[in-house]
Amino acid sequence: MSALVLASQSQTRRTMLAAAGLDFTCVNPGVDEDALKAGLLAEGASPRDIADALAQAKAVKASSRHAGLVIGADSTLEIDGVLIDKAATLAEAKEVLQRLRGGVRKLYSAAVLAENGVPVWRAVETAKLTVRACSDAFIDTYLAKAGESVLSSVGCFHLEGLGAQMFDKVEGDWFTVLGLPLLPLLGALRQRGMVET
Repeated sequence: MSALVLASQSQTRRTMLAAAGLDFTCVNPGVDEDALKAGLLAEGASPRDIADALAQAKAVKASSRHAGLVIGADSTLEIDGVLIDKAATLAEAKEVLQRLRGGVRKLYSAAVLAENGVPVWRAVETAKLTVRACSDAFIDTYLAKAGESVLSSVGCFHLEGLGAQMFDKVEGDWFTVLGLPLLPLLGALRQRGMVET
């Protein structure tokens, strides 16, 4: 059986794969995400396609350096077709949360499997997040309690924690919201004999 490699620095994705019983190693994908994203936006790529392209870039680059089957993953969030990025500071996080509130937002999570530098499988899943019209005071309190951990999340929320209070409704797969289309990925790994059927 060939090795399974996760090309990601995301602790959440590592935790998901480990909890699902997968045996894998983690590597830094070595992709300049900001430059790639800027180029894709300049070409008019949609937030969904950007998630897919970033996942592919990570998987392909890492699989050209590491033997086995490599998983690349990425998530993007959009408001009315506009890409929302991770915030660099808590002040930026407040602005992001103010933009998110009071509407239905789309979150895309993509995964790509690559081998020998070539993509061999992909999936992009969508979740619809109905963000309640929360007050500025709530946002301030949330950020004070959650702290800089929100900077690791697209959209500056952790649905599995305090961020759950921001939502009225979530439509879509839980794993997709956390940043990985895990169930389709597990199906693909079964087909390749990487996990038991």
